[in-house]
Amino acid sequence: MAENYKALTIAGSDTSGGAGMEADLKTFEEMGVYGMVVLTVIVAQNPKDWAHDIFPIELDTVKRQLATVGDGIGINAMKTGMLSSAKLVDTVEEAIKKYNFKNVVIDPVMVCKGIDAIMVPEAAKAIKAKLIPFADVVTPNTVEAAYIADMEKVETVEDIKEACIKINKLGAKNIIIKSGSRVEGDYMVDVLFDGKDFTIERKLKQKNIYNSGAGCTFSAAITAGLAKGLSVNEAFKAAQNFIDKAVANSFKINEFTGALAHWKTR
Repeated sequence: MAENYKALTIAGSDTSGGAGMEADLKTFEEMGVYGMVVLTVIVAQNPKDWAHDIFPIELDTVKRQLATVGDGIGINAMKTGMLSSAKLVDTVEEAIKKYNFKNVVIDPVMVCKGIDAIMVPEAAKAIKAKLIPFADVVTPNTVEAAYIADMEKVETVEDIKEACIKINKLGAKNIIIKSGSRVEGDYMVDVLFDGKDFTIERKLKQKNIYNSGAGCTFSAAITAGLAKGLSVNEAFKAAQNFIDKAVANSFKINEFTGALAHWKTR
């Protein structure tokens, strides 16, 4: 009988299905991992202009969900997504310690797609202080990396490497920063720093694609790899392969946005 790998995402729900725990569960499933959710918020998009409205889940409900998984099931790996308050971050920190969660992937969701500004400064500050030290892997974008590393901006490969070193000093064991579409030019860069060495992957930017939920999907793919016993470097490469295929086959879902094709990664 094949081993059953289990992964947990502590994240918000994206009603449109493109990001958040919906993207995480699709990724877990496609990578052969049993996925579970602790729901933190529900995000509903206004059909007139696609503005995002956020509805937090009560903290006691979050704690009950964590107990279901931590006391009742157990996991091989976990990741975080949208954490909308400092108190919620405190609750996640307490759960990581209480249930001795391993293979912790912190996806520090601090900015929304297309908006390069910190959404909830109080929560972002708490993530930096309380969750980064527990991270076996942390996966910020360049804006989030700049915030965590106390840098004015992260734009070049040298900036990314500097941010990696500074975030490592905060306690994160492995740092993965994807430059994505935020850097100019035809190439994007993925950087992994394990505290000693850098692994740098350059690739051509894909054109005419939709990348909503790409960050969630990428961090979920890393989580799935770790749940299956892969090394961080192996999980990094598997996640790159997964996200490249999902983005390359992305499609339009309405006049405002599109979605990744998770099933095209098989």
